[in-house]
Amino acid sequence: MAFQVDGKLHKIFETEQKSEKFRAREFVIEIVDGNYPQMVKFQLTQDKCELIDDYNEADEITVHFNLRGREWNDRYFTNLDAWKIETAGAAKPAPSKQSSKPSGEKVPDGDYPELNATREDFADDIPF
Repeated sequence: MAFQVDGKLHKIFETEQKSEKFRAREFVIEIVDGNYPQMVKFQLTQDKCELIDDYNEADEITVHFNLRGREWNDRYFTNLDAWKIETAGAAKPAPSKQSSKPSGEKVPDGDYPELNATREDFADDIPF
């Protein structure tokens, strides 16, 4: 599950070598939710550990992350695994979709000859 959240970078921790093949780095952002700020800890793993290097504490950032959960010895753990960090407000808006094409514009070429016709070619093609 992919999510994103904006907040102020509160704390950056050092990278920890958890095992011979696994390393992780944590950071905390402050999210203002109404009157009560929330301190939320995220985790970067493997080649993503350096993503936070370009930022300083107090920077406004957007964190893209996956919500992960697992069970171990009848205990349950939740991780917020960050995979992209950017300056807040830098996220590009989704491109707007056009609802219709102007009259007379060709439909994309394809294997079907009727797709190469203009809209005017079908103007009198009403069955009633």
